[in-house]
Amino acid sequence: MTNRKQTLLKLALAVCLSAFLLGCGSKINQENYDKLKNGMTMEEVKAILGKPTESKTAGIGPLSGTTAVWKDSNGTTINIKFLNGKVQLKTFTKNK
Repeated sequence: MTNRKQTLLKLALAVCLSAFLLGCGSKINQENYDKLKNGMTMEEVKAILGKPTESKTAGIGPLSGTTAVWKDSNGTTINIKFLNGKVQLKTFTKNK
């Protein structure tokens, strides 16, 4: 392979890799928020959003509650309340 062909091949690979990486945006978006349903477990939510930015759990007797928050670098936030390990309430806030 000539030097010119090698250079063009490297350039094409660099462009493809860059396009791929740019396409890998934040998981904290409206599309993924819409996939979240009441009754889902934390593990099901993590499969969609990844690990939460912060999480707090409290329990009283047989009840346990967890608040988990996912934030991206733009300030977009998904806040989910779990009751006994299942989604009960969710909110989506997009930073303007």
